[in-house]
Amino acid sequence: MQSKQIMLPPTLKVISVRDLGPQFVDNKDEMVGQDGAYSIPLNGDTLWFFGDTLIGERIPGESVWYPGGQPVGPDDMSGKNKIKRMINNTGAIVRNKSGRNGITDYEYIYDHNKELKQLVPLLDDEHPDKVRIWCLHGIQMGDRIYLYYVKVHMVAEGPFPVNFALVGSGLAVGTDKDWHFNRIRTGESTIFWNNTEPAFGTTVLRAEEQGFVYVYGVLRGSDGVQRCYIARVREDMLEKRNEYEYLCSDEPRWTTDIRKAVHIFTGPPNEMSVSYNSYLGCYFAIHSLDITGVAVARTAPKPWGPWSEPVPLLTVPTDHPKPMPYPRLIYAAKEHPELAEQDGRVIYFTYIEFEEYFPHLIEVTFA
Repeated sequence: MQSKQIMLPPTLKVISVRDLGPQFVDNKDEMVGQDGAYSIPLNGDTLWFFGDTLIGERIPGESVWYPGGQPVGPDDMSGKNKIKRMINNTGAIVRNKSGRNGITDYEYIYDHNKELKQLVPLLDDEHPDKVRIWCLHGIQMGDRIYLYYVKVHMVAEGPFPVNFALVGSGLAVGTDKDWHFNRIRTGESTIFWNNTEPAFGTTVLRAEEQGFVYVYGVLRGSDGVQRCYIARVREDMLEKRNEYEYLCSDEPRWTTDIRKAVHIFTGPPNEMSVSYNSYLGCYFAIHSLDITGVAVARTAPKPWGPWSEPVPLLTVPTDHPKPMPYPRLIYAAKEHPELAEQDGRVIYFTYIEFEEYFPHLIEVTFA
């Protein structure tokens, strides 16, 4: 029997890294911080999807998370100190076709009061002091826009100024006509995958296999290790939870039984990106390496792998510049492929530092 040849991904050689600093800082909406920062190509422009968004004013020299020296805790920050509003998820239309000068051509999405709009709203039985809906990735299919999200319960105790427990992940659908998104139900629940299953939606890929969308998700095991999994679903079945299939063998084989799913690599938090990079001739992933302050890249010949070991792209110091009562958080590294140049020889990714609390843009050039 002939042995099966596996095409190994290329070795990444980085020749330059350029820091373009925090983005969306100069805005007309009194937005003083937001995280998440997923980018979803639309018909011509790009939707950037954000997590918690703060509207108001920062107090000079004071941590936004420790007003008066006390942690903000689990409650909604709206109306507290100098924060006018806290919005769980917002969006902006970005028209930049390159990241070389930063994100300069954008406009936030507004509600009927001309304030930043919450794209995936809370339900009537979800109180903003107890529940938040945070952004994951998404995709446009025809005239519909699909946004994956995680639902979390806020908790009072923990190592950080804001702590939470994951409930699960789900899917919302809407259009760019009114930017109104409805959460899709599976049975009586809006949760597609519960907290014992990978939180699928961490990144979405429309790949070479005609008719399929690949959806990645991360689950922290009982051993504390974060593992990444991959599902696939036909383009016309995104809204049907039972139509998702999960990789269960590297041959590859797929199953609708999520209990048989196998992971494709370890180490990512539940925010990352996967794209096809034409310059490298392979699939390309970027993620934070847990909360070490390191942003890494991986390559693979197929969406499911085999994935290379992580190659460091950037290391951000994990020591606070001035004393803080919690570990410095560097998280949410992900690429924005629509900004790439030279077919992907030059790429752009963002990360979030919790005190800075703006998407921080990095340019990477490969050999």
